[in-house]
Amino acid sequence: MVYLAKTPDILKPLAGDLIWSLGGVSNKVYLTFDDGPTPGVTDKVLDILDEYGAKATFFCIGGNVSSNPKLYQDILARGHRVGNHTWNHMNGWQFSDFSYLRNTLECAEVVDSDLFRPPYGRIKRSQVKSLKARFKIIMWDVLPGDWIASKRPEDCLATVKRHTKPGSIIVFHDSIKAKENVLGALPATLEHFRGKGWECAALP
Repeated sequence: MVYLAKTPDILKPLAGDLIWSLGGVSNKVYLTFDDGPTPGVTDKVLDILDEYGAKATFFCIGGNVSSNPKLYQDILARGHRVGNHTWNHMNGWQFSDFSYLRNTLECAEVVDSDLFRPPYGRIKRSQVKSLKARFKIIMWDVLPGDWIASKRPEDCLATVKRHTKPGSIIVFHDSIKAKENVLGALPATLEHFRGKGWECAALP
């Protein structure tokens, strides 16, 4: 599977109203987790983050929040942020603006946040226009590929080490598909950041 582990800098000005990374910080990185909350994954991710004193942002699917309300509340209770990831992981390229907005607002009924991340990173400019008055649209600049079956935890870790710099927004997934890789790579990732003196923070 071909994907971009590092978002090319040349692409970012083409969508300058989306947030790809955060400047002006010397020692912070921003871990994010997409597609949860997922029993057996999200809870373990939370325990690992606690162990390292790290904070993160969880972009939650509305349907998963509805099915796992206690796990969603646990994310908040442990001091992390949440964001909207549509109700059912909708690909914006494949749906009308009206359908996409309706799906996002349905998620907003159970995920109280002004942060939004488009599933797959696929969103039309017209959809950005309709959402940006209400949400900060968060993209990323480092994608370890933890959902890819052919990858191993050490591959994901190597991607993080190679591409992360202060201010980077990194995407992991607290999903069944990514379970082995995210749970395997996350402790070593946090150990790496600790060794560099970097703080893992929730998105401001």
